[in-house]
Amino acid sequence: MTSASVRPRRAAAVAAGLAAALALTACAAGGTADTPREGGTLVYATGDAEPTCLDPHVGGNYPQALISTQYLEPLVGRGTDGAITPWLAESWQVSDDGLTWDFTLRDGLTFTDGTPVDAAAIKTNIEHLKDPDTASSTGYLAVAKVTDVEVVDATHARFHLATPDSALLESLSQQWTAIESPAGIARGQEENCKAPIGTGPFVVDSWTPQESVHLVRNENYASPGPEAQHDGPAYLDAIEWRFIPDAATRQAALLSGEVQVIDNPQPDAIVAAENSTDTTHIDAPRPGSVNRIELNTGQAPFDDIRVREAFVRAADPDPGIAALYQGTVTRSFSPLASTEPVAVSDESLFTTDTARAEELLDEAGWTTRDADGVRTKNGARLSVRFPVSTNQSVAAEQSLFEQIQANAGAVGFDVQITPLDLSGWYAALGAKEYEAVSAPYTKVGPDVLRILYDSDGIVPAPSGYFANHAQLSDPALDALLEQASAASDDGQRADLYAQAQHIILDSYAILPLYDQQNHFLVRGASGVTTLGTVATPTFIDTRLNG
Repeated sequence: MTSASVRPRRAAAVAAGLAAALALTACAAGGTADTPREGGTLVYATGDAEPTCLDPHVGGNYPQALISTQYLEPLVGRGTDGAITPWLAESWQVSDDGLTWDFTLRDGLTFTDGTPVDAAAIKTNIEHLKDPDTASSTGYLAVAKVTDVEVVDATHARFHLATPDSALLESLSQQWTAIESPAGIARGQEENCKAPIGTGPFVVDSWTPQESVHLVRNENYASPGPEAQHDGPAYLDAIEWRFIPDAATRQAALLSGEVQVIDNPQPDAIVAAENSTDTTHIDAPRPGSVNRIELNTGQAPFDDIRVREAFVRAADPDPGIAALYQGTVTRSFSPLASTEPVAVSDESLFTTDTARAEELLDEAGWTTRDADGVRTKNGARLSVRFPVSTNQSVAAEQSLFEQIQANAGAVGFDVQITPLDLSGWYAALGAKEYEAVSAPYTKVGPDVLRILYDSDGIVPAPSGYFANHAQLSDPALDALLEQASAASDDGQRADLYAQAQHIILDSYAILPLYDQQNHFLVRGASGVTTLGTVATPTFIDTRLNG
């Protein structure tokens, strides 16, 4: 058996506590408008889509992770160095065959409804994730190898797995597998969606659809995660979580002092913040995969690798990235985010070469053009349907896609960009009405490759969502990803993931662009940080200024 145990709380927490005490003393002695104070309501304005359910077990998209970080907590955390840390579980052990994991829970914790955080609660949560009626996708895939949870005693939960899962701890560190009150779940999905009950520093008080969610402080908070710099309840009284889709409106609200934190700022707003003395920019790239365009290898015309390479060689995204993002992103040539240590990058595969693109299309039989200049083959046009989620792509990214559309059009592609809201976008993907798509997917660790590119990912999860949008179906790739998932040796695991990435890159099924963007602008508050898991913000240490 191998094991991990509780780390002593950092000395930094003590230092931060002293700093906080000094700050409060300064305030009491006559602080300025910029002096952090306790209490008050922080207003957060998000540009991500409003969740249809506040329980991240249901479905499982990033907006749910953003907000649920405030009221739900996972079994384990993850530090900025990538190391898994205790959270609701204080230690764990894995059997030599990798099929049994024993978790020891922190003693004495309760959910905000008073229900104990015990092994029975953990069992209920895993069963909730695996229940088809929950319609989970991200959480469901994360615990797919867990067959059942055995309640050894109140503080000991034993996970039984069908096959070894080297990514289990990474999966359990995510918001989509965060632990909820069994009593809350028992109320039924409709009620639980409105106000999930967890152990977090805040509690869902009310939800006004299409407007905001009101969160109030958990006065009995007792489970600070690895990012917390103090014990006990949050400094804020409450958080108002507003849904403001328009980026310019969010930015104006920040500058006027109406809100203190915004996400999804436009690149020019980020640059302005970097040059400002009163606005803080937090750059927190998401782990797992990069932002990329995936080409559907399961149907024409991208079932032909020559056509895929032609698209990639013609797309030429670099000038658009440089102009539109104003230096706020770095081009990627990997399927994995720069935050993943085992990421493999190969720039040579993505060099722009329109002459080569033309040759490849000729070789693939797309030799004639119609009156619009679009290549044709046996009467069919070289069309590429490209649905774009306006909830997930900021304006700069949508403009970049339009530039790629024009560049690919120059060699004869007819790229049809269709802006859709999130539900329409999901529907288009579910019906496979696309040949190209930019589909962000966040998961801690390189196991995201298994989620995105194993052929099992073509099969929809209970929610109807499937993650393998490239429709890759390669037995050699499947075998590597399964071996990596079962590997207990870090070096062997890294080597297997490297081999898998080379297959993915060589397939020309993806066009990597840049890390998944998580930018936050803060004005009028301090102490905002992000989790080392899926880069969502936490306000446990936050104070308003003035």
